[in-house]
Amino acid sequence: MGERKIVNDAIIKDIVDMVHGIELGTITISVYDSRIVQVDITTTQKKRFDDVWLLENGGGI
Repeated sequence: MGERKIVNDAIIKDIVDMVHGIELGTITISVYDSRIVQVDITTTQKKRFDDVWLLENGGGI
């Protein structure tokens, strides 16, 4: 028998869409029996306040 293909165009499109859909995070691809069976997305959101709290500008605690 020939080699099994573990990805197809639909899976690639879905993964690309997921990558474009998150700004910051992790995409985990699970493989079972040489096939992609699941894709998980963990997103992370950050809000930085570095510029707001500069002591030179009267910020800080």
